[in-house]
Amino acid sequence: MSSKSTAVVTSMAILLPFILLHQILGAMCFPITKYGLERIEPFTFAFFRFVISSAVLLTIVRLRHGRFPFERSDFGRFVIMGILIIPFNQVGYIWGQSFTTAGHASLIFATTPIWVMILAAIYLRERITIWRTAGILLTVIGIVVIMGGGAIELGTQYLVGDLLVLGCVIAWGGYTVMGKPLVEKYGALPATAYSIAFGTVMYFPFGIWQAGHCDYSLAGPTHWLSVLYMAIGASVIMYVVWMWLLKQMEASRLAVFANIQPLIAVVAAWLMLGETVGWMFVLGGATVLAGVILAETRGRNSHSKKIA
Repeated sequence: MSSKSTAVVTSMAILLPFILLHQILGAMCFPITKYGLERIEPFTFAFFRFVISSAVLLTIVRLRHGRFPFERSDFGRFVIMGILIIPFNQVGYIWGQSFTTAGHASLIFATTPIWVMILAAIYLRERITIWRTAGILLTVIGIVVIMGGGAIELGTQYLVGDLLVLGCVIAWGGYTVMGKPLVEKYGALPATAYSIAFGTVMYFPFGIWQAGHCDYSLAGPTHWLSVLYMAIGASVIMYVVWMWLLKQMEASRLAVFANIQPLIAVVAAWLMLGETVGWMFVLGGATVLAGVILAETRGRNSHSKKIA
């Protein structure tokens, strides 16, 4: 299926605020989730997050449309998207993080645009241009510079965790490219609702078992607020915004912006917590932004020879 037939011309001035909103909400996910996981078992946390988000999304779709309209031929695609986004992406992320370091996970997540670009070329027939590839590689280099200071440790002790996180990243890429034709067909809200709902159904048997064996005695109201933020702020608002943006842009073009999230997270920590911003961050941040600009401006308009 060609991406040319699905292109929507929308001004970057309109898209950019939504891109920044998505990245800001995403940057807040890590500290908020970390706080909640201090008192709520990880797989139980995920269970409540996705049950709540599925209920909210399906309710909104029902109120807006009066029914749950999707063609029978798309049933399998929504099921696969649900499996990719919850059992593979989210559960893989939670599981993988327990076997590797934050530095390793951050670097692996920085490769997200690469996997989206490759999968979009295969599934959506999007063009891979030299300029977009160069821009993506620059953003990855920038993330490495930001991390600096020994955040990456060579060795096999983190191999299992690294592979799980890599699988989680590739699953997100698959969710993104599979979602593009469906979001153009049904809209951002229904496409998100159906995929999250099917994924929740797949996860439900394991999740309800975990929830039934969880010790809730130490979880206070603020810990449950972290669950609510991840359910509404991430799984509802972030995912719907991502799908809406996906309707307006090529998947590989949108994915490049994911690497500005670490910059937002560090700036937020500087503003709110007074954490030091060193020259490594300035250099790495400038490299990331240069990569995003290169991929967005030259990569979008390039008529270079295809790489693939």
